[in-house]
Amino acid sequence: MISIKNLKKTYKGIDAVDIAALEIYAGEVIGLVGNNGAGKTTFFRLLLDLIRANSGEILSKGHLVTVTEEWKSYTAAYIDEGFLIDYLTPEEYFYFVGKLNQLSKADVDDFLQSYQVFFDDAILKKGKYIRDFSKGNQFKIGIIAALLTKPELLILDEPFANLDPTTQLRLVAMIKQLAADHRMCIIVSSHDINHVSEVSSRILLMEKGKIIKDIAGGEAAYDEMVDYFKVKEL
Repeated sequence: MISIKNLKKTYKGIDAVDIAALEIYAGEVIGLVGNNGAGKTTFFRLLLDLIRANSGEILSKGHLVTVTEEWKSYTAAYIDEGFLIDYLTPEEYFYFVGKLNQLSKADVDDFLQSYQVFFDDAILKKGKYIRDFSKGNQFKIGIIAALLTKPELLILDEPFANLDPTTQLRLVAMIKQLAADHRMCIIVSSHDINHVSEVSSRILLMEKGKIIKDIAGGEAAYDEMVDYFKVKEL
C-alpha cells in the first residue's frame, strides 16, 4: 500500500526523517514507536503531504502523494486538534465530514450509533462546541470522524495519550476489531509500548529519523522494546 524510497526531511541541517526504503502493506497494523524527537509526527505529516520532503518519494498504491490526490479518497488520519473544526458541535462536524463523503444525516446517525460506548455518553447531544471538550474527548471525536470515511489507510498519532484507561482499552479492542474485519491498514504511533505491541502486527522503532528496528508485534516485541528503552535510560 505504501512504498517509501530515500525519504529525507531536514530542519536546520538535522535529519528529522531519513528512511532509505520502507514497505507497508494492506491489512497491516503498524506500531510506530520512538522517544520524543524520533521523527514520528514528521513522518506522518510527510505521508499526508502536509509538509514536503527535501528528497525521496512516498507512493500510495503506486501513486506519488505529492503529485496526485487519489490517495485522499481512501486515507484518513487524526494527528491533533488541528484536524477538527472546533467551532462546530460534534454532531455538526460529523455531518460535515459525512457530507464530504456523500453520506446523509441518517447514514451518519446510524454510524455513530455503533460508537455510543466509545463516546461514553460524554460527546453527543451535549450542546458544546468541540473546542470546549477535553483533549481526550476531542481525540475521540477525531478518531470516529476518521473512521466515518471508511478508509483503507488510517493514521493515528499518539491516540492513547489523552484517553482515560477505560477508553484506552476500548480503543485497543476497536483497533483489533477493525484489523480483523477489514483489509484496513492502520498506522499508530505511541509511547505506550504495552498497547502498541498488543494491537500491532508489526512494529517500527524510530530513532533520529531512521527506522532502526522492524519487528513482528506481540509479546516478544514488547520485551524487545523494553530492553531497548531501558538501555536508552542508562
